[in-house]
Amino acid sequence: MQLVIISGRSGSGKSIALQALEDLGYCAIDNLPAMLLGSLVDELREQGARPQLAVSIDARNLPAALKQLPKMLESLRQKSIHFQVIYLTTDARILLERYSATRRRHPLTRDSDMTLEEAINKEEETLLDIRDLADLMIDTSRLSVHDLRRRITDQVAQQREDRLTLTLESFGYKRGVPLDADLVFDVRCLPNPYWDPTLRQYTGRDANIINFLKGYPVVEEMRNDIQTWLEKWLPAYQNSQRSYMTIAIGCTGGQHRSVYMVEQLAQMLVKQAGEVQLRHRELGLQYTLSEQQPSTSEPSTNAQ
Repeated sequence: MQLVIISGRSGSGKSIALQALEDLGYCAIDNLPAMLLGSLVDELREQGARPQLAVSIDARNLPAALKQLPKMLESLRQKSIHFQVIYLTTDARILLERYSATRRRHPLTRDSDMTLEEAINKEEETLLDIRDLADLMIDTSRLSVHDLRRRITDQVAQQREDRLTLTLESFGYKRGVPLDADLVFDVRCLPNPYWDPTLRQYTGRDANIINFLKGYPVVEEMRNDIQTWLEKWLPAYQNSQRSYMTIAIGCTGGQHRSVYMVEQLAQMLVKQAGEVQLRHRELGLQYTLSEQQPSTSEPSTNAQ
């Protein structure tokens, strides 16, 4: 059986993620009481039906039930049930904007006098235990509905138990560090093509920027250092039963240096990993690089 547990902040896209898995053939259950998870899995195994199950467990549960979730998951692990815990999060300011735009009530405000902002903060505190258990965290702050569905399809539904799903992401510090990054490398100390007016319009995927950065030995030196570190330690992360690893590389605007570095590292690491997911946050691009197949890129629109 394959079990996916979707959790996270209300308004971050849990329903969309669950629907994406349902469209892929999963038996999907929204707002499952956490205390029923074990008995549900046992019943489905006995019936020999629905080998793929996706459930949403979040702050709508009783707090006491959420506290018992780690023990329940450990019990499933002892029964050799392969499961993934996916946690969706969004910047609190964006959540406030989303609720204000849709005029929907936050689940924690229905039976209390809490303000919307207080409910958002309380929910995050309530879900800390689940967040700590998550195999994969997805920051949906700048993802469109289609982007999120694709992330669920590419990373979650196709994830194999024996493989580390590796994602390299470029970003701009001026828009904040990605909330779902496991490792972050800062390349703002490298020469910046932005200060050449003839290069500003290009990105780190264009020959003009590639040639500019390759002209500085320090760029190659940093790439080699990051690559060497990753090649040495990625096997250790995989051996620790980790299923996902998101490595974010940032420069000031997320257009030139970080994009170039992600592209260069992906070309090297795909030989070790077999497949690498690439995301260029500020360019709105995400695609897969495979050792067997050439990379295919599709633009995606970032939307709040």
